[in-house]
Amino acid sequence: MGRRKKEPKSVHRENIACAAQALFIKNGIEATSMDDIAKAAGYSKATLYVYFENKEEIVGLLVLESMKKLYAYIAVALEGQETTRARYDHICRGIAQYQAEYPFYFKMALDKINVDFDSGSYLPEEQETYRVGEEINEKIRQFLCDGIVRGEIRAGIKVLPTIFVFWGMLAGLVQTAANKECYIEKEMKLSKEEFLEYGFDTLYYSITTMEEMYER
Repeated sequence: MGRRKKEPKSVHRENIACAAQALFIKNGIEATSMDDIAKAAGYSKATLYVYFENKEEIVGLLVLESMKKLYAYIAVALEGQETTRARYDHICRGIAQYQAEYPFYFKMALDKINVDFDSGSYLPEEQETYRVGEEINEKIRQFLCDGIVRGEIRAGIKVLPTIFVFWGMLAGLVQTAANKECYIEKEMKLSKEEFLEYGFDTLYYSITTMEEMYER
């Protein structure tokens, strides 16, 4: 215990969050209590409350981490890609890879986030999560605007609604491919990867120019 006391607060919070994450994955968030988390992390319940006021704060930290991971995947996907289609393909593959590697985080990143910061009743992690989410949206906005300037994406689209349609459809497609892989292989005679490629193409053609479509 003496060694633990010397460790910075951030180390304790990370230890607790990791233990909580494992329990959330196994049992679900609602079914996991602070007692469960304390036991799994190797802390007394009293010590646990020194680092987190409640379970919601732990969840808030994990959601923030999920958004940071998602931002990193999107940022990497956009690096070094010159054409709109290449950038789009890498975004799609980055999201699919993110879901495959971090399915728990993937679901959390797409969950409802707090956007009301006027009342003062919010966690610092919630405000930071919102900020990271806005940075992700800005990445996608720039991608769309660059595509419009290049004449590869239709100029008439409404950028912000398109961003949310983009996320909703891509996230649903990736999650469906993960959940229904056996059905897709049996009934459609497609691998998960082939199904995703078909879905990614379909979504891309909904926003691209006719000239860009015919070039494919």
